[in-house]
Amino acid sequence: MRLSLTYILGLAGALAQTSVSSYITTESPIAKAGVLANIGSSGSLSSGAKPGVVIASPSTVNPDYLYTWTRDSSLTFKALIDQYVNGQDDTLGTLIDDFTQTEATLQQIDNPSGSVSTGGLGEPKFNINETAFTGDWGRPQRDGPALRATAIMTYATYLWNSGNTSYVTETLWPVIELDLNYVADNWNQSTFDLWEEVDSSSFFTTAVQHRSLREGITFAKLIGETSDVSNYETQADALLCFLQSYWNPADTYITANTGGGRSGKDANTVLASIHTFDPAAGCDDTTFQPCSDKALSNVKVYVDSFRSIYTINNGISADAAVATGRYPEDSYYDGNPWYLCTLAVAEQLYDALIVWDALGELNVTSTSLAFFSQFDSSVATGTYASDSDEYSTLTSAVQAFADGFVEQVAQYTPSNGSLSEQYSKSDGSPLSAYDLTWSFAAALTAFEARAGNKYGSWGAAGLNATCSGSGSGEDTVAVTFTVDYDTEYGENLYITGSVDALENWSTRDALIMSAADYPTWSITVNLPANTTIQYKYIAIFNGDVTWEDDPNNEITTPASGSATQADSWH
Repeated sequence: MRLSLTYILGLAGALAQTSVSSYITTESPIAKAGVLANIGSSGSLSSGAKPGVVIASPSTVNPDYLYTWTRDSSLTFKALIDQYVNGQDDTLGTLIDDFTQTEATLQQIDNPSGSVSTGGLGEPKFNINETAFTGDWGRPQRDGPALRATAIMTYATYLWNSGNTSYVTETLWPVIELDLNYVADNWNQSTFDLWEEVDSSSFFTTAVQHRSLREGITFAKLIGETSDVSNYETQADALLCFLQSYWNPADTYITANTGGGRSGKDANTVLASIHTFDPAAGCDDTTFQPCSDKALSNVKVYVDSFRSIYTINNGISADAAVATGRYPEDSYYDGNPWYLCTLAVAEQLYDALIVWDALGELNVTSTSLAFFSQFDSSVATGTYASDSDEYSTLTSAVQAFADGFVEQVAQYTPSNGSLSEQYSKSDGSPLSAYDLTWSFAAALTAFEARAGNKYGSWGAAGLNATCSGSGSGEDTVAVTFTVDYDTEYGENLYITGSVDALENWSTRDALIMSAADYPTWSITVNLPANTTIQYKYIAIFNGDVTWEDDPNNEITTPASGSATQADSWH
């Protein structure tokens, strides 16, 4: 008897699903307890922490992670808030209130990044007693305010719709507004990435900043606080335009950072996709939704970059899940897989399955063909309805592929269920900080996605990535500027010039360029049509500005359409 591919995949998938389901049944309560143990004065492993403070890990040596990071805390509480507002755990209300009060306190603490009004919201971490951390660190990190605003807006929207309007406007909105205004005012400045190593522009940061402003627009209108909305709309449009510049069309993946001298293949991009997932946006490419062809192509390139560099991945077939880490060039603790990175791949694929099921179809494009071909070499581009054999074959294979990443984590989870930061690339043993809060939170969100749970829309559907023009209402044309420039580690390239759209020669507000095709830097800007414009490129490193030599560059824009201007640094 000849068995069909669909039958074989289904049988293999059923066996894998049994194993994964068993692991999730055991690990899920452990992960939830692990998160709660690391929060506040009542947490069993967070002694010394103020109420609502999330410690990164109880580890105090090799490494010392007994601090609270705005990013980690916000991602953790977003997972808890989602459970609370969706009725999955009604015991979390007091803990969430503690968190929002703690974050309001931390916002006001002067720190090495500044005060609340001079950049202090970009400070990445604090001591667990709510005092400033003053040691050397990669600062600022501009993803924290965006993630915190998103988490608190989710809670505030629930309270508002439940009738608790005064608490929202008097207590929560001031916290949210500070963060949203920080994002709107600072998104175009360089930032240390979420791994705290590269000072440039970060895909993850840009993506979560864009999401926060879109949510901020909706939330501000909901509660009648609309004075900032126009600015949020303008900056959100500009962010969405900039987000497109990270896509590397030649190699079909998202370049994670515009600096740092790496390949740009990075878990940053997968984490961005799952943390900006909007179930109502379908497989939208503009916001790099989990099932978009760009996100699927990217996740394949990212996963494949680890197949040959970890010993524990040896012998695993090219179409099966493997252990993944932050980025292939990683040297921290000699570069190992991370639990949260491996789980993020599973979560992206589970999110994709959720949307395909809702749409009743799956679309294979030339961009995503390589992703799907690893499961069925004969698949062709096209749209496959949910009642077709090809749809069943592909979704079954993706389900098994996603489960495989959970199986990788399960294989290297110790018997007590603890999840450290990393696991050894040689033998899978836990490494680095133990009981990492973000690892536990990553397990919870991946498990929720596998169960088909989704948590609301943030407005990603139907957006168009059009670059902001001069704002004066005249006709504009899209001009793409490119220039080759070799940077030092941490150095970035900007453009500024003689019109509003080029920030009128400002160095402080100059437009940061993308190095997705490094050493070629590029940016697309909407400029006034049929206009002669002067401009220059500038390099900024540790706050020091280097201008091109005279004379100024000059371009006369066309009357309509678009243009490309290829320059050489002089």
